[in-house]
Amino acid sequence: MTARELDAAGITDPALRAAYAECRRLNARHGRTYFLATRLLPVERRPAVHALYGFARWADDIVDGLDGRTPAERARQLAVLHDELADGLRRGGTSVPVVRALAHTAAVYGIDHRHFTDFMASMRSDLEVTDYPTYADLYGYMYGSAAVIGLQMLPVLGSVVPREEAAPHAAALGVAFQLTNFLRDVGEDLDRGRIYLPADLLAAHGVDRELLTWSRTTGRRDARITAALKAAAGMTRGVYREAAPGLPMLDPVARPCIRTAFVLYGGILDAIAADGYAVLHRRAVVPRRRRAAVAADGLARLAVARFRASGRRGRRPETSDTGPSDGGRPGARVRAVRIQPWQDAAAGGPAKRAHKREDAG
Repeated sequence: MTARELDAAGITDPALRAAYAECRRLNARHGRTYFLATRLLPVERRPAVHALYGFARWADDIVDGLDGRTPAERARQLAVLHDELADGLRRGGTSVPVVRALAHTAAVYGIDHRHFTDFMASMRSDLEVTDYPTYADLYGYMYGSAAVIGLQMLPVLGSVVPREEAAPHAAALGVAFQLTNFLRDVGEDLDRGRIYLPADLLAAHGVDRELLTWSRTTGRRDARITAALKAAAGMTRGVYREAAPGLPMLDPVARPCIRTAFVLYGGILDAIAADGYAVLHRRAVVPRRRRAAVAADGLARLAVARFRASGRRGRRPETSDTGPSDGGRPGARVRAVRIQPWQDAAAGGPAKRAHKREDAG
């Protein structure tokens, strides 16, 4: 964490500054695309984003880290993190740096604690669930692992509409990013024993775990797998279309950051298609020149947004962050599920509502 970012955010306590710095290191190490996009945010908001990502990355590493821990050991460590999180959110103090930064961010921005509870529930399910029969089943997982990330981010980003209006699009964007990662990482996830694509979507094209494993282990292709992966990509693009109307709802100075992430993550789908949907055999990567061009465009948009914002100084900031980000009423959740969105995608229609918290490559 740069001193400039921490100073701009008004973070002065040495231990808290160190906690935020650890979150920033996690973001820089594991989330190149996300980290790049975060650099386009107003400097005072960056620490909060690093805290949210850092905590998610920390929990994900407990679940998926390649360090030889047994499932029972991972479950115990996740339980300890859950208790630290509950204590940190309640009291604000904890010995775990990523939790300390997260609790501070949640307090500063008024982030609903249920979003963190739902996230941890999905992390625990990763230790037990290996397949998802339908998209509805998969979305139950993604709500906690991805949709709530978008909802956590919304108060930090700010909006020009009531937050409950922007919330469904923010949730959809989190899901779109995660579906993109699922598609890109099919092979790696299969090595861990998991399949994050709906079994009924795969079955519609004659694909099952056995066929995927055969392709992964032999390095051979199969037209049925390619067709299923194309359908999954179409489903994912439908969720991006659902998320897109939320971009202009954000605070103008936050839009370049999220638009950059939107374009770069969407570019992964293009890279997957350009590589013939060979995700079982190699990782698709957005070309460096493309990443640089998108970043340059984001910088240009940021300059324009800042120039326009400077003309509004002295007036109330153009944000509308009143009300909880989960729909505006106690107990509400942004969770309208279409059972089979991949059927809509295959027909060319919109895939209705449903971050894997990992770099977009």
